[in-house]
Amino acid sequence: MASYIFCFRCCRDGGFGAGHVPLREIPVVRLDTSHVGNDVVIVKNGKRICGTGAALASAPIAQNKAYFEIKIQCTGIWGMGLATRKCNINTVPLGADTDSWVLRQDGTMFHNGEQKGKLPEVPQEGDILGITYDHIEMNFFLNGMPLSTPFLGIKGTVFPVFYVDSGAVLDVQFDKFYHQPPSGYDSIMIEQSLL
Repeated sequence: MASYIFCFRCCRDGGFGAGHVPLREIPVVRLDTSHVGNDVVIVKNGKRICGTGAALASAPIAQNKAYFEIKIQCTGIWGMGLATRKCNINTVPLGADTDSWVLRQDGTMFHNGEQKGKLPEVPQEGDILGITYDHIEMNFFLNGMPLSTPFLGIKGTVFPVFYVDSGAVLDVQFDKFYHQPPSGYDSIMIEQSLL
C-alpha cells in the first residue's frame, strides 16, 4: 500500500525529488515545421505534407548511407529528393536552382534547371518511393525495386526535401519503412552533438 501512495505522490508532485533527472524524449527525424513553405501544411506528427510548397527534414544526412521513403497518397504536382537550407522552399517545382536535386512526379530528375535523368517507370498514387544516399549518389526504389537511375553531383550538407502542389499529398517515412532498405543503408541518424 505504501508503494502505491509513493507512486501517486510522485505523479502528483511531478517527479522523484530534487535529485531526479527527467527523461528526455529521443529526437526523431520528421518534417521540420521551421523550414517549410508559407502555404505548406504538415500533419500526422510531421509525417504528411500537403498544401503548396516544400519542407525540409529536421536533420541533415550526416552518416555514410541513409534511406527514407514516401507514399504517394494523392497525385498532383510533387517532388522529393535532397536540398540545402539555401533552397527556396516557397517556389515549386524544386530542382530549378543549385541547392536542390529532386525527382518530380513525372519521373524526371532535376537540378539547376536541367533534367539530369528520367526513371524507367512513373510513380503512381499509392506507390512507395524509397531513396538511398551515400554522399556519392542518390538512388530511387519503386515499391521496393531498384530503378537503377542514379543522381550524381550532389554537394554540401543536404536534407531530405519534399514539395507538393495541385492537391498532392505525400506521407514521409524516416523509420519503420514499408520496404527493407538495401544492405548497408539505414534510417537517418541525428548527430550526437545535436542531442
